[in-house]
Amino acid sequence: MPSGEDLRELVETAAASAGVTDGHVAITILGPEAIHALNLEHRDKDKPTDVLSFPIDGAGPVAGPREIGDVVICPEHTVSMREAVVHGILHLVGFDHETDSGEMLAVQGQILSWYENHDPPPSAPAGPTSGTDA
Repeated sequence: MPSGEDLRELVETAAASAGVTDGHVAITILGPEAIHALNLEHRDKDKPTDVLSFPIDGAGPVAGPREIGDVVICPEHTVSMREAVVHGILHLVGFDHETDSGEMLAVQGQILSWYENHDPPPSAPAGPTSGTDA
């Protein structure tokens, strides 16, 4: 599990990739049964998953601090907690890998490479070009 400071750095970098620099995020760790129930209720998928995102204030510009949303992670179905955190935050700020022709996963890869290899921080792109579905 990443340290609190590592989580903060990953969250801030992922949110900044869509121009979000001020806001609140909640990250919750759940077991397989609980995330399965959420996945069924919110996505109509009858199976556990690694990460779910629940945006609150949406992806567009908001004056001042915003309530970005909640990320729910199931470690038993997650290969990398860092990847799950970044993936969940990118969904909260408007990226959608199911509709963006690889943009979200490319940004996710840049952030993880920066973090893991101490590369220069990724420059903030213009932000997502499509929906916010997690």
